[in-house]
Amino acid sequence: MPGTTDRLDFGPPRDAGSMRAFGLALLVHVLLIAALTWGVNWKRSDQTVSFEAELWSSVPKEAAPKLVETAPTPPPPPPLPPTPSPPAPPAPAPPEVKMAPPLPDVDIAMEQEKKRKLLQQQKEAEAQKALKAEKAVDKLKAELQAKKEKEKEKAQQAKEQLAKRKAAEEAKKVAAVEAKKQEAKDQEKQKLAAAAAAAERLRQDALKRMMGLAGATGSADAKGSAQKSSGPSAGYPGKVRAAVRPNVVFTDDIAGNPIAEIEVRTTLDGTIISQRLHKSSGNKAWDDAAIKAVIRTGTLPRDVDGRVPTPMILEIRPKD
Repeated sequence: MPGTTDRLDFGPPRDAGSMRAFGLALLVHVLLIAALTWGVNWKRSDQTVSFEAELWSSVPKEAAPKLVETAPTPPPPPPLPPTPSPPAPPAPAPPEVKMAPPLPDVDIAMEQEKKRKLLQQQKEAEAQKALKAEKAVDKLKAELQAKKEKEKEKAQQAKEQLAKRKAAEEAKKVAAVEAKKQEAKDQEKQKLAAAAAAAERLRQDALKRMMGLAGATGSADAKGSAQKSSGPSAGYPGKVRAAVRPNVVFTDDIAGNPIAEIEVRTTLDGTIISQRLHKSSGNKAWDDAAIKAVIRTGTLPRDVDGRVPTPMILEIRPKD
């Protein structure tokens, strides 16, 4: 069975930036934990509070007056003659005792509720701080990711621009080389054309001198190389047409005026010895009629020089 090493050989390549990303994530989590710890400790106070309370009855009761000791009554004096006795002084009033008002149970409950609300507010503030710290971490991560994407995009754009510049420079170089090659070819063609024209002029001059010496009969502007002109005269095609036309027998309707080309070979006296269809007119009936007309003619007329050109190609139309 293949081992772990074999499986890893076919696995995707490791990301080169994974260690840096892991280090950044670890640093951000450490900062978050430190911020949460500081936020919890700086508002923490000693919650150990000692309370002193006196228990009183729920219904206020007034205390009894304190016992006040009075001086003992002296023994009666001996009887005296009756005299009016002064009125007895009034008894001193008992001292007023001020009592501390009891702390109602409602105040204790309100104090406890106030402390509970204070603790709840502290907890909510700490939770909000933790949430803000988490949002700050997320924002920092998003900014880092966006910055990384922008840098990657800029690098890609720079790479593409560099490739475009290189391609443009390479294209310019190739175009310059091709232009130089084409220019060299054009110059070479011009040189060859000039050399060919010069050689042709020399050849024509030599040919004219040779033909003049050999007794040529052509005009001064003639371009041929033979001593005498040959071929049918200008009026010979009319003679041939006048000889063949009466022998054409064709009564079918035909569209247009197609041409049937017939190759004819004759003897020296103009007797037709062979004929064949050189180029069809596209209508078989007309091709057959043209060949039969040549056969009926039998002999072609002589030219002004007494000869009959052979072979020759006759162009025959149905409407001529």
